[in-house]
Amino acid sequence: MLKNELSAFEKGFTMVELVIGIAIVAIVMAIGMPSYGTWILNSKLRGAAESIQSGLQVARAEAVRRNAAVKFTLGSGSSWTVGCVTVSATCPAVLQSRATGDGSSAAVTVNAVDGTPITFDSFGRMTAPTPSAGTATQINVDIDPAVLPANKTRDLRINIGVSGNIKMCDPDPSVVSPDPRAC
Repeated sequence: MLKNELSAFEKGFTMVELVIGIAIVAIVMAIGMPSYGTWILNSKLRGAAESIQSGLQVARAEAVRRNAAVKFTLGSGSSWTVGCVTVSATCPAVLQSRATGDGSSAAVTVNAVDGTPITFDSFGRMTAPTPSAGTATQINVDIDPAVLPANKTRDLRINIGVSGNIKMCDPDPSVVSPDPRAC
């Protein structure tokens, strides 16, 4: 008698229900995986751009703090180094650096339009590359088109103004103007 009462409460899934559930999960994953891969690569692109922007801000802040010229140098990939132009006991050659593999991907390409190093003076102004009146130096961050087609990437640009202001923006916003993310 005790066995009959327990069996009424012992419920579970049949094999057919399990197979249907697994099939539904597999279909949903198959549909979502390409979008997930695109999202991951775009997140790595944004991480690299934010890291470069942060490095530029560190270089500018250190130049003001140390009352000395400090340079930001892009390396291969999305790596960068911040260091003093004139090395001394109080101002070392490397203040801070970041490797390409730190939160980024080898698929992320970085292109400094006006070249590097970017130098800030003790007032936080950009002194090199030699700024023209009212123009900005640009660093473009993109994903290699062989890895992700250009129409699926969210390219970013970092503009460094003559006064030293640093802004990250979207060179091709997909939203109707005016868009605060636009360059």
